[in-house]
Amino acid sequence: MYKEHPVFNPPPSDAILWRYMDFTKYVSILEKQALFFARSDKLGDPFEGSYSKVNEVLRPIWYKDKLPKETLQNFSVYQKHNRRTKLINCWHQSNHESEAMWRLYSRENDGIAIMTEFNYLKDSFICEKDIYIGKVVYVDYTRQVIPERNDNSRYLHKRKSFEHENEVRAISSIYQKDGEVYNNLYNDNIIGVYYQVDLSILIQKVIVSPFAPDWFLDLVRSVTSRYIFHFKVDRSTQAEDPTW
Repeated sequence: MYKEHPVFNPPPSDAILWRYMDFTKYVSILEKQALFFARSDKLGDPFEGSYSKVNEVLRPIWYKDKLPKETLQNFSVYQKHNRRTKLINCWHQSNHESEAMWRLYSRENDGIAIMTEFNYLKDSFICEKDIYIGKVVYVDYTRQVIPERNDNSRYLHKRKSFEHENEVRAISSIYQKDGEVYNNLYNDNIIGVYYQVDLSILIQKVIVSPFAPDWFLDLVRSVTSRYIFHFKVDRSTQAEDPTW
């Protein structure tokens, strides 16, 4: 279930959030009635969960007489491997559709976007696992410090080249006490975990890609109804003809 955390800066309750995907991922959400949280090291950004060059310079000063020299030397190795147990589900915050996000995160012919609001997203989680949600901060990794007091901080920062994503992240952590799930994640056997959500709360509208053919809109409506959901399914407004 959703929990607040001082490290996380959530968006306003009525902030509009989008999740862009292809049709198969949409069907998977309907089938499992769950959201997929990917391992942070599988998100495609080699800097995911990393710290800045400034952190590296200041670390010997921060931890002097606090951490054994050997522990400090192994700090980076541990942080890199530990990314496997941090799970992330990503959303785009915007009042409008994003043409760039359509092209980046969905296939042209079968793209889907789920639209919701932050209030609905946080209320939709019905799993027992703690879920924290916050906005990503975009920083210069050559000049700015990434806070190290809480391990979640490094997953709430990204490089400035990703500012166009305007990302809101739902994050969960897996610990050794979680047994088999922890072992499977750490041993590279699985790439993420599904967490149950109430889709009737989460999904406010489903938008079909502006690049998809007409028949695809009918297919999405048909499949949605087959799962006994009644979300509003519309074609993207970007598919409308211009006025001359």
